[in-house]
Amino acid sequence: MKTGVKIFALLYGLLCVTSAVLQYNDPDPMMWIIVYAVSALLSFGFALNRVPSVFLLVAGILALCGGFYFFPEQFEGFEIGKGDIKNIEEGRESVGLFIIGVVLLFFGLYKRYLKKLEV
Repeated sequence: MKTGVKIFALLYGLLCVTSAVLQYNDPDPMMWIIVYAVSALLSFGFALNRVPSVFLLVAGILALCGGFYFFPEQFEGFEIGKGDIKNIEEGRESVGLFIIGVVLLFFGLYKRYLKKLEV
């Protein structure tokens, strides 16, 4: 695994740990703490070459599906006070899941296909 990808995975894992810790004041904290903690564990596992690519791919697809599921009917941005708080909260949660999904899919595809092309 290239060093840059490994460093990215470790930094992303740390960002997920930070996100999990910051969920304590969320209206539904346990679900989001678990989501970010699992994402962090998968990222660290990828960096250490301990997670099969299929786990990363499935988790990435599930995160993207969750992002579409939680996406609000009317997206009003991310800033509190600029729209309905429920729509803003759902928008933030869905974008977080989209980010997780894209990153985990990248890790899974990298491990499954791109790593074999490295020289």
